[in-house]
Amino acid sequence: MRIAWVLVFFRKVVMNARSFRFGVSLLNVGSSRSAWRARVQEVADLGYDVMQVPDHFGAVAPFPALVAAADVPGIRLGTYVLNAGVLSPAYLARDVADTYRLTDGRLELGLGAGYVPEEFAAAGLPFGTPGSRLRKLEEVVTGVRELLAAEADSPQPPIMVAGAGDRILALAARSADIISFPITAGFGEGTPEQALSARVERVREAAGERIGDIELNLFVAGAGNRLADIDLSVITAATGMPPEQLAELPGVLVGSPRQIADTLLRYREEFGISYVSVLEPHMRVFAEVIPLLR
Repeated sequence: MRIAWVLVFFRKVVMNARSFRFGVSLLNVGSSRSAWRARVQEVADLGYDVMQVPDHFGAVAPFPALVAAADVPGIRLGTYVLNAGVLSPAYLARDVADTYRLTDGRLELGLGAGYVPEEFAAAGLPFGTPGSRLRKLEEVVTGVRELLAAEADSPQPPIMVAGAGDRILALAARSADIISFPITAGFGEGTPEQALSARVERVREAAGERIGDIELNLFVAGAGNRLADIDLSVITAATGMPPEQLAELPGVLVGSPRQIADTLLRYREEFGISYVSVLEPHMRVFAEVIPLLR
């Protein structure tokens, strides 16, 4: 019994050691470099640690946007997340290496297996099966790491892997520096928080002794004082779930800044999540939470 208590205590100490970090995903570059720089500067002024960009057609072109964003000093720059299914490890490693250099080492490389069939079709590639997309993700993660390590200056940013399935979480636990739980991490058996807890436990078991080296991230698709204030139309369209049901997910934060801060403190205590990424439409509302967690 004493051994079990010690293990629980040790797990909490290890998983709670990290300070909070906060990121924002900006969805497009706007009409000019100066306008883009102003938006990135706003992200920094609001107290965020990382400016992130997605990887979808119709959204920002990731690497040019990150290099231009390097004009704003201090803030880290990341992808959330690149679709590994349409990428070549060699070409990606080239782009990552120079983006890392041109951002003075502030790059964080976020990767996922891809989930939009139309984007594979636009790239002239088959969507494939979940297994084939997972194998491609592993090929990209492994290949990029090896190619970057072979560079003379070893330009190796931390790698984030995002996903909710058992196999992708096992891959992430073996190979990623950061693991992100998307909105779908709240889907599953039991309550949404129980579903997230089960996924964190899978990561912990698969990572073993590595767990202390892995940062856990939660993707927040919506935040606000009241559910009526939060635009969840994109998530509703993607999932078919009404806002009232989405509000129960860990990735949707409803309440006052103090209430949201208390929820995130509990997530860090119970799940070890210390890195939170927010979509651009909610960044000003969520910014009121940040000082309460510093």
